Amino acid sequence: MLFQPFNAEKWFILGFCAWLATLGERAGASFNFPTGGGGRHGEAVDFHQSLQTAKDWIADNLHWLIPVVVVAVIFLLGLWLVFTWLNSRGKFMFLHCVALDRAEVGAPWHEYERDGDSLFKFSAVLGLVSALLLFPLLGVIGWMIYRMVDFGDVLMRELLVAIGAALVFAVVALVLGIVRKLTGDFVVPIMYLRRGRCLAAWREFWRLFSARIGDFVLYLLFQVVLGLAIGMITLFVMVFTCCFCCLMLLPYLGTVILLPLLVFARSYSALYFAQHGAEYNVFPVPPAPVADPLPPPAVA
Repeated sequence: MLFQPFNAEKWFILGFCAWLATLGERAGASFNFPTGGGGRHGEAVDFHQSLQTAKDWIADNLHWLIPVVVVAVIFLLGLWLVFTWLNSRGKFMFLHCVALDRAEVGAPWHEYERDGDSLFKFSAVLGLVSALLLFPLLGVIGWMIYRMVDFGDVLMRELLVAIGAALVFAVVALVLGIVRKLTGDFVVPIMYLRRGRCLAAWREFWRLFSARIGDFVLYLLFQVVLGLAIGMITLFVMVFTCCFCCLMLLPYLGTVILLPLLVFARSYSALYFAQHGAEYNVFPVPPAPVADPLPPPAVA
């Protein structure tokens, strides 16, 4: 699809669709901020005194910290909703281009507007449910750690509560991650084929999933292996090609460079799904060859 023949324009168009389809899902670059301050090298830092100073500073500046935090939360929530909306539309655009081997933006953008909006509503609700479930657990873990740090020793009750909250967090995050994975890999293709709502597609997929749960569990386990392999390939490219490493830090260009991996991942799940029946095949079926007509009988 990408190399036979190679077409740079096709790469950039497909890369744009892939960028929308993965918008907000790929981790960004991490930054290391300097720590320390004006102390001399080797000077001991009184952690408890610094903690108390920080608490006093927050208490003295609550009159402006609270409005700033509220505005920041509203801004980030709005940005997340915009990213989720673009991501939902992009998933159908990318699947459309991969399934039909086309490089299009305008046509699938308008064609799958209704489907993208339905997926956006489902993804937004799922994201809000995730926040309501996971953020309180993070708060409990953080508060227990703070209590032990403030006390200066390990407190058994706080430690057990933190471990328990961390285990619950891991289980909830795993379940929510599986729901997102199944939605992107299988529910989106059903919506693409049926042109229906997200919940209707989920009900159809759930019937198939319940009947063949072992197959899908093996699929998810193999996806872990594929994810590790793709991560190693990406790391290899970044380490041994310094030029590409710099370009991959750019959001859109990085997606274009990784396009073969993204097209493979999207094609793999679609081809796997097609094995469960022709009604789940997003790829066009080539027409059957027409047999040559029989020659007319010879006239004596």
